[in-house]
Amino acid sequence: MTNFASVAALLLLLCFPVAFSGHDYGQALSKSLLFFEAQRSGVLPRNQRVTWRSHSGLNDGKSSGVNLVGGYYDAGDNVKFGLPMAFTVTMMAWSVIEYGNQLAANGELGHSIDAIKWGTDYFIKAHPEPNVLYGEVGDGNTDHYCWQRPEEMTTDRKAYRIDPSNPGSDLAGETAAAMAAASIVFRRSNPAYSRLLLSHAYQLFDFADKYRGKYDSSITVARKYYGSVSGYNDELLWAAAWLYQASNNQFYLDYLGRNGDSMGGTGWSMTEFGWDVKYAGVQTLVAKFLMQGKAGRHTAVFQKFQQKADFFMCSLLGKGSRNIQKTPGGLIFRQRWNNMQFVTSASFLTTVYSDYLTSSRSYLRCSAGNVAPSQLLSFAKSQVDYILGDNPRATSYMVGYGNNFPQRVHHRGSSIVSYKVDRSFVTCRGGYATWFSRKGSDPNLLTGAIVGGPDAYDNFADRRDNYEQTEPATYNNAPLLGVLARLSCGHSGYSQLLPAVPAPVVVRRPMPIRKPRVTSPVRASGPVAIVQKMTGSWVSKGRTYYRYSTTVINKSPRALKSLNLSIKNLYGPIWGLSRSGNSFGLPSWMHSLQSGKSLEFVYIHSTTPANVAVSGYTLA
Repeated sequence: MTNFASVAALLLLLCFPVAFSGHDYGQALSKSLLFFEAQRSGVLPRNQRVTWRSHSGLNDGKSSGVNLVGGYYDAGDNVKFGLPMAFTVTMMAWSVIEYGNQLAANGELGHSIDAIKWGTDYFIKAHPEPNVLYGEVGDGNTDHYCWQRPEEMTTDRKAYRIDPSNPGSDLAGETAAAMAAASIVFRRSNPAYSRLLLSHAYQLFDFADKYRGKYDSSITVARKYYGSVSGYNDELLWAAAWLYQASNNQFYLDYLGRNGDSMGGTGWSMTEFGWDVKYAGVQTLVAKFLMQGKAGRHTAVFQKFQQKADFFMCSLLGKGSRNIQKTPGGLIFRQRWNNMQFVTSASFLTTVYSDYLTSSRSYLRCSAGNVAPSQLLSFAKSQVDYILGDNPRATSYMVGYGNNFPQRVHHRGSSIVSYKVDRSFVTCRGGYATWFSRKGSDPNLLTGAIVGGPDAYDNFADRRDNYEQTEPATYNNAPLLGVLARLSCGHSGYSQLLPAVPAPVVVRRPMPIRKPRVTSPVRASGPVAIVQKMTGSWVSKGRTYYRYSTTVINKSPRALKSLNLSIKNLYGPIWGLSRSGNSFGLPSWMHSLQSGKSLEFVYIHSTTPANVAVSGYTLA
């Protein structure tokens, strides 16, 4: 973890105490990671924190001559489904890639990386040959017939695989994406492991692309539970995007450019994102490449990807031509069964897209007009706040968070007394009679689990047999890691298209170092007032750096149509303004600054505040 640990001293740049809302996002983040430990299959490690769980699935794969011990149970049952597990790992890795420093600031980076590695270690075992991938252990039909703890399950543990004769491009493509994304996470902390993951990703992508077919036509027992409705084209594009991000290999960028139209990347206008349908995620990633200036000869195609990414974001905000449904309490609503999976995944995409747009000094283009990137982050916050209890029922849909959360979760392990407490054998059907039908609370707290959530009218019934609403899933939690880490560090924007902690500019003739004032006096020039505050400091290589937040306030009764600022004695990077030569102005997405309103920009350097002054303005 040295790649993130090496910048630990700089974390004040990205995460400092804020009063974002009444919710403790850091606590919610910590709890959400515990859920992944409750879902572990295999030999549990000594540092296992969910102590009511024990070893399970120790013979998985044995009948097929392969070691498939490990991995995650997907939800409230004891089956290991490869497609949602791979999506879970991809989203956890994306969270670390974007918000690793924020996770570290909350003390949860190590736990996040452990959660990713628990999945990738399993995928390495499940991919024993270049064109063979095991995609499921156990099956939903026999598993659902029984209600047993994973430590003593008696259900069939047959392993199912894809190969050239029985292809599964969607499964292999998603697993390639997971391995590629995870390789970025381990690039500096464990280079050998990172290279191993990337080599598996290359092979899996080639397998998926060469031998095309839907995995649920080969692993038919998965169709009832995780059927591939969207097909495999979205996973092929998704895998190519992650392989490009992981390898910087032009082949994968060209693949996106050549196949974006024919595979639906530029054609599908989406209002959902999840373990089955990846188009909105692909469109978001390709838009990032475009904003980074990497599109090259594929610019025209990548612009169409970005238009579809904008469509998705606008539909969530209610500012598009086709908007997603919301409950009266404001939660986006896609379906009755486990709706929360779409809430958390959409919240993640709006969070990163907000930061991408802010970093590129752009705005969201909706049919209802241009939208500031901050509205996307505000939307994500509203959805997370709903999950944590700001809803008509005042119910937290994260188990263990707040005072009112689900007590009767549809989950075998949590609903049956711990194997460590009582080793009396729970029979297949006896588990239903004794434990499933109980009216009491679960004997084991499934801390951090995000359950399926309320219906279209904000109604929720806390019953164990109400699997549509009370069953949790790993892919509900995975996207939330990045969102909670981001929200825990405040609402201020920063550059996601640049390195997370930019290197300060070296000053050839350094200024005398003296501790700056925390707040500088208000400077006024006509109707414009300027106030600067030092919001953070840190020491790097013997030099102290300061982060300054500068607020520009329009004190005129009229709107400011344009503003020119002169900034002298600036010796580091700056964010939040547009720049033309030596002059700075309103950010590109802000067409005017209304009366009484303010804007904030941020800069970093190693001395006293820069000299910020108004050099010109135009009133409406």
